[in-house]
Amino acid sequence: MQLLQPEYSIKSFLVTLKTNELEKFKSQLKTLPEFRDDLRKSSCSEVDEADGIKLADILIKKFPSNRLKLMTLTFFNKIKNTESSQPSEGQTLETDDSMLVDTKSSKTEELDMKDIWEAIINEFSIWEKDVWIDDYDHFHDVIQRNQKLIPSFNPKMDTKQRSNTVVLYGYAGVGKTTVVKSCLQEWTKGCQGQEIQYAFYLQCREFNHMGFCSFSELISKNSSEWKTNDVEVLTKTENVLVVVDGFDELRVPVEALISECCSDWDTQTPAPILLSSLLKRKLIPKATLLVTTQPHALQELMLLVKQPFFVEIKGFLAKDKERYFLNHLRVREQAFQALYAVKCNVDLFHMASAPTVCSIICTYLKLQMTKEEDLAVHCQTCTSLFLQFLCSQFSPRSYVYNPNGYGKVLQALCILAAQNLWTQQATFHREELWSLGLKESDLSPFLDMHILQEYCDSGNCYSFIHLCIQQLLAAMLYILKFQDEGDREDCKRNIGNVRKLFSREARFYNPNLIQAGLFLFGLLNQKQVQDLETTFGCETSMEIKWELLKILQGKSEERKPFFSVMSLKEIFLHLYESQEGELVKEAMAPFAEISLCFKSNIDILHSAFCIKYCTSLQKLSLQVAKGIFLENDDELNSYLRGVRVWAASNSLSLWIHLCSVICSNKNLSILDITQSFLSDCTLRILCHHITDVSCCLQRVIMRDVSPPTAYRDVCLALVGKKTLTHLILTGSVQEKNTGQLMFLGEMLRHWRCNLQFLRLGSCYASIRQWNDFFFTFNMNQSLRCVDFSNNKLLAKSVKSLCMNLRSIKRVSLENCQLKETCCKDISSLLMVSQKLTHLSLSKNNLGDDGVKILCRGLNSPKCKLQMLVIQQCGVTAHGCKHISEMLCEDSNLTHLDMGLNSIANGVMFLCNTIKNPKCSLKCLGLWGCSFSPLYCEELAAAIASNKKLETLDLGQNILGKSGVVMILKTLSDNNGPLKTIRRRYFQIFQILQYSKRIRGHYDKRHGANPHDSKEQEPESSHCNYKRGAVSGLELS
Repeated sequence: MQLLQPEYSIKSFLVTLKTNELEKFKSQLKTLPEFRDDLRKSSCSEVDEADGIKLADILIKKFPSNRLKLMTLTFFNKIKNTESSQPSEGQTLETDDSMLVDTKSSKTEELDMKDIWEAIINEFSIWEKDVWIDDYDHFHDVIQRNQKLIPSFNPKMDTKQRSNTVVLYGYAGVGKTTVVKSCLQEWTKGCQGQEIQYAFYLQCREFNHMGFCSFSELISKNSSEWKTNDVEVLTKTENVLVVVDGFDELRVPVEALISECCSDWDTQTPAPILLSSLLKRKLIPKATLLVTTQPHALQELMLLVKQPFFVEIKGFLAKDKERYFLNHLRVREQAFQALYAVKCNVDLFHMASAPTVCSIICTYLKLQMTKEEDLAVHCQTCTSLFLQFLCSQFSPRSYVYNPNGYGKVLQALCILAAQNLWTQQATFHREELWSLGLKESDLSPFLDMHILQEYCDSGNCYSFIHLCIQQLLAAMLYILKFQDEGDREDCKRNIGNVRKLFSREARFYNPNLIQAGLFLFGLLNQKQVQDLETTFGCETSMEIKWELLKILQGKSEERKPFFSVMSLKEIFLHLYESQEGELVKEAMAPFAEISLCFKSNIDILHSAFCIKYCTSLQKLSLQVAKGIFLENDDELNSYLRGVRVWAASNSLSLWIHLCSVICSNKNLSILDITQSFLSDCTLRILCHHITDVSCCLQRVIMRDVSPPTAYRDVCLALVGKKTLTHLILTGSVQEKNTGQLMFLGEMLRHWRCNLQFLRLGSCYASIRQWNDFFFTFNMNQSLRCVDFSNNKLLAKSVKSLCMNLRSIKRVSLENCQLKETCCKDISSLLMVSQKLTHLSLSKNNLGDDGVKILCRGLNSPKCKLQMLVIQQCGVTAHGCKHISEMLCEDSNLTHLDMGLNSIANGVMFLCNTIKNPKCSLKCLGLWGCSFSPLYCEELAAAIASNKKLETLDLGQNILGKSGVVMILKTLSDNNGPLKTIRRRYFQIFQILQYSKRIRGHYDKRHGANPHDSKEQEPESSHCNYKRGAVSGLELS
């Protein structure tokens, strides 16, 4: 198979014609119906008098370049067909019947007409599907760049990377077919130093309509140069190139392709099986395979090919898009203005990687520039741009084609688009048009306006100019109103309903449905619907809007909300696409808590738009990735001066819109910012909105937020905030001398302060700063709970703290590097405080002596402490003895957690205490206390005699089988108050043996049965012990 290199443009072709040939060209041109209407608009005398160059200029001037070349291609095809019906080789054709010259003219003359036509037709065989053919030089560069990614086209590439199977993958319209056809031409001409004797081009979509045939017959259809006696040559030679184009369009289950195989060239076999056998190298083992596919079909393709070399075809890169915009919009300022507007819509900019889409965008934006429209508005959503492009192509003056409008034609095209989208096909045939009551003439305006394209190699085959247009029209079907509802049902044979459109399964197997779902939300916009109805004269119904709302809110028949099929981020994307405030408000009504992770500006854009309509929002959690907000002194200075110099899509502008929710939403009471990277300017913006009188925040949480000054700035903003009751500031990014403690002190001293809970972690400060801060506690009447875990507090700071904590109810000093010497001050606090009821000292090396000192304060008649947590405090059996003695007195302590202390035989003291009627303990935590099965008998006896203990934590202790059985037997024989025993590493048979008898008494901690992942730890109504934390400390 020999393909010619495209070398001739329209002008160069006409210049080569002789006078009589040019006249015949003009005559033939006028007779073609495709040209007749257009030529009537121009001066016939001007055409008659023109030479080759002038005629080319007239045609180029009169017709859009894309349409001109496509129309000319049709003309050449008809001339070629005329030639084939002329007298046999060697005869001179009559000039009255044809403009062809003698095919046996001298080889020294210029190429004859047949060769010129062949060259141009072959050129268009590559470019005919694209509306961007007038930028040939530009796209040739893009193709050459992609070709160099293929090992055989890049001699510099490592030979080890070379493979006989090359897979080119990329999204729809990025140029995969163009690249392989170009490669086909290069290889068949030996341009790469590799002479190909046989080359075959196979389109996978054609296999969907083929029945049984042999491989010999298949090859014969594909290449006229194929001869039967070449079978042996093909099976042995390496000089064979096979292009398999569009594997993703093959509609055969991959299981069938894997299981069935054919290696006989003459056996009648289903055509798709022949294709899979070819890919598995059963038919032409040594051939070079060049396969194209979309990314979603790669997994199935991998099951058929061995050790392929993958090449990603990306289409237009950023620099290519810039060059394209400059070429089309000419004026540099306008080109960059349009390009910036497109860049602001990340999805639209990504879709512009397909040259056809880039052409659509440029065409539409160029039109809007003539109207001096705001391009940012037109690029706001993909639906808006593509729909308005569609409407702009069908202005009222185009109704000359169809005075009654295009409603019926549009409806039929929407049906075809949806059916093909669901069946994952790109083309449709004339028969399908006829079945929907359309004629070929009905398609003329859609072909002329580049909405549809006709395949020149098969005149009865059509497709949409790009997948995005097909997806848009498929989405339209869901809102179009049918005069007869029976027609709607008839057309839905292969079309899923709206629930299936958004189902996880359907979108997994057919990723192209995702964009169609987005377009459907975009079509819920009232303005878009009005433009659609006005332009095409069709009727729409918004019933689908309420159906989507029901699914969003989990009110559909299946009662599966969108959360079951897509993330919150995706939901916001779909709602943003609609730009319909009332719809978003209805959809966001059920949301009371929202957690967002921002990784790009587009995330902030979508979230800010949706959240402003969420009037029921009570808690907002934010996480901002690094790199979104960069330090920019000019932006900060502009903001401080009140000058808004940034664009609407700028990250600061988006952040302002998001933060405005803090003021506008009266129900928003909790703001949680965690693991976030902010800038000085974004901090100023956040604090500005927090200080606003309309801000009603009650809880503010900041964990691991940078820059370090963030904590200080927020504290300053919260001074005098009457609504604030809870404040949590933790993280490892806080630094010294930020003034954080000083502003916290100002907050506590302020007469409007109502703060009740304060958690401050990893704060670096001097002894003096801590002392000054603790002193403010005496001036505050609202604070009830403080948590200073993970702060380095020296003895002097602890002393100052204890002197100013007399009005506090709950205190946590976990991991504060406290020593035995600090226990004296804490004990003194216990003796005098009338309000302190909860105290956590976990992860401090207090030791037995420190516990002994604490017990003195606990024994005080004035001590009101009810919960004490001393996990991982270095307590041994000696410390247990002191605690046991204290509990046997008249103590108010009801909850004690001694987990992760190696008390060993000290459990005996605790057992004796549990037996004592004076002991008031309800919850006892002994998680990981290193006691053995030897003490289980005493423990069981203590459980049996105790009338108050409700929760016992024995996790991470080696009790052994005998110990476990003993405790379970005690529980089954006694009807005491013990409700919960937490235990890890229980044997499953032991649980099953006693489960019926002790149901309600036993609770597995962390899952005793490793095979039962559904069982969860029940909550205790009294306390919920966790390693390294005190629950019950934070106010509800």
